[in-house]
Amino acid sequence: MLESLSPLDGRYANKVEELAPFFSEYALIKYRLIVEISWLLILSGEGDIPELPPFKEKELKILEGIISKFDEKEAKKVKDIEKTTNHDVKAVEYYIKQKIKGTSLAKHEEFIHFACTSEDINNLAYALMIQGAGNNVFLPAAKELIKVINRLAKKWMKVPMLSLTHGQPATPTTIGKEFLIFAKRLERQLNLLDKQETLGKINSASGNFNAHVSAYPKVNWMKLSKKFVQNLGLTYNAYTPQIEPHDFQSEIYDGIARFNTILIDMNRDMWMYISRGIFKQKVVAGEVGSSTMPHKVNPIDFENSEGNLGLANSLLRHLSEKLPISRMQRDLSDSTAQRNIGVAWGYGLLAYKSTLKGISKLELNKKVVQEELDRNWALLAEPIQTVMRKHGVPKAYEKLKELTRGKTINKESVREFVSSLKIPKEDKDRLLKLTPQTYIGLADKF
Repeated sequence: MLESLSPLDGRYANKVEELAPFFSEYALIKYRLIVEISWLLILSGEGDIPELPPFKEKELKILEGIISKFDEKEAKKVKDIEKTTNHDVKAVEYYIKQKIKGTSLAKHEEFIHFACTSEDINNLAYALMIQGAGNNVFLPAAKELIKVINRLAKKWMKVPMLSLTHGQPATPTTIGKEFLIFAKRLERQLNLLDKQETLGKINSASGNFNAHVSAYPKVNWMKLSKKFVQNLGLTYNAYTPQIEPHDFQSEIYDGIARFNTILIDMNRDMWMYISRGIFKQKVVAGEVGSSTMPHKVNPIDFENSEGNLGLANSLLRHLSEKLPISRMQRDLSDSTAQRNIGVAWGYGLLAYKSTLKGISKLELNKKVVQEELDRNWALLAEPIQTVMRKHGVPKAYEKLKELTRGKTINKESVREFVSSLKIPKEDKDRLLKLTPQTYIGLADKF
């Protein structure tokens, strides 16, 4: 751990361990194993290949056992084979052949990896890994984040707060409304990602079933290939060169990056709300804020989240731009890039947990919220001049500008100005009752 090159495998390993079953080297080997055996099973099960009749119950159990009993010890055997083959997919093929040696399946060993190029196995393995990580790790983490933000939105929906536009005091909002905005933005991106297809193909070296047809010209390989990919729970892509073009991966990574960017925006706002004193942070016993200033409680969780989201997005955007590009029918530059998918997702997961931790420490400082609004009675220049316009009072904006700009405005000066207006009593009374705390429009109604 202390000698790990990546902090995801060292300092933060326990915070991203949920992704290991999907993006570790062990996971990649296992998913390749699943694809190889699944392909062998469908070749046998369809009954179209005389030399490979449907497997007997005992043989099916042997193949199922290879998958169910596959653990890290078995994965190391595959890695040992790879030392000789210098080819990771071929090592999986040879491993399976070793496992069926001495069984009735041995006579069918040449149908393991039959008519396949390595990318037939790899694209499906990665698709299953991405789908599994999305459904079991990313979506639950993102939904939890949105749920917590929605809970705070509801809790603080009626609490007025001074807005800052361009960093200057502006029309009040409510704290809950601002949380709700982030929840809805994140929800929209999550809904788009939830509808995303995960594609796969198995059609040989140039995507044309050349090898398949040379051996069994009468088999409907297009139909069989589609059935196989769909049985894996994926969407079949019939139109490919040697590789599945990875466009769906690009779409997923762009979507996650947008989700992350919205969360960066929220982290920065939380940081600034804490800086303003809108929120205090719960003190955790034993924690140190600054190595030299004992009084400090730093917003480190939001800062950590922002930093890790930046790392995640830099990798996601590189993968999004790089993976759909492959020279002619195939080059290998995607292979090394895809090995970093888990790193990109890992930094994102780490960030989501940091944001949740930061949110859990927030305590509303109602005194500061109230004081900020009390200091900014000039905000009521907006509703006053709007009502003046309603009644055709000439130069309404200019008169309020003269009253308020660069001057200290308080409750008394505002009410004195409103009392002097020649407008209907009903509107005048409503303006006289208005305060910075009540000037929130419909912010508490969302």
